[in-house]
Amino acid sequence: MSGIETFLYALVALLVIIDPLGTSALFSAMTPHDTVEERATQAKRACLIAFIVLALFGVAGEWLLRALGIGLPAMRVAGGILLFISAADMVTAHGVMRATSDERAMATASETDISVFPLAIPLLAGPGSMTTMMLLHSRAEGSWVNLAALELALLVAMAGALLCLLLARHVQRVLGATGANVVGRVLGVLLAALAAQITIDGVRQSLNLP
Repeated sequence: MSGIETFLYALVALLVIIDPLGTSALFSAMTPHDTVEERATQAKRACLIAFIVLALFGVAGEWLLRALGIGLPAMRVAGGILLFISAADMVTAHGVMRATSDERAMATASETDISVFPLAIPLLAGPGSMTTMMLLHSRAEGSWVNLAALELALLVAMAGALLCLLLARHVQRVLGATGANVVGRVLGVLLAALAAQITIDGVRQSLNLP
């Protein structure tokens, strides 16, 4: 893959799994009494924390696997399965791989800062996005251009998420509950296809198939 192809592939994958529109709708519901300045501060802090977590997980995730004796083919198969579960969550709106209903209820009822939990983790940097970063990093490894393109894609994805969070009230007003659900389910279908491809690549690699 060229640097541009890596950037576009990673950007689409990250935007699908992070789901900025869906996250912005949740953020709006979690901060009904916050001022514009308070929401902006929490959104910026959450995106910064999520960026750091995902970047570090992408870099150190493969090293951790090697320390545990786990090969990349196994990680691709397992990661594809996890992403498929996450996609099913998005399509069915169960949210098992993101914030649970109890976590969302706690955040909505709380008047404290929600930038770290649940906004940064697990809404922005959840199991699905962490797995995605690890898999993308493994694909880009060996080329500094591709690695730089991956980090740029993560930065752009987080910038997009931040923009949606800052405009959360407007996004919710335009899309409405029905629109947000439709967008989330369409992204879930795309993520399921991506998960299937990652799993197939892992099986092929483990069996030395062309």
